[in-house]
Amino acid sequence: MSDGDEKYWFNLSTREVELGMQSAAVDRVGPFDTAEEAASAPEKLRERSRAWADDDAADDSWGTTSLSDAGEDEEV
Repeated sequence: MSDGDEKYWFNLSTREVELGMQSAAVDRVGPFDTAEEAASAPEKLRERSRAWADDDAADDSWGTTSLSDAGEDEEV
């Protein structure tokens, strides 16, 4: 039995927690140590997705401060 067969996975298609690698890799996320952790996978994915989107937005706007964004007291 491989290590993944002893862990919990969240099946994205059925929205159920599975013990071991029962379903196709494309349908599951994990591994998790507990069934409770696996059950919270959708929320964890949403949190990480928001964080990545925020990071990407910050990266996209890096260095784009226009002159009008500079303080009035600054010399240009």
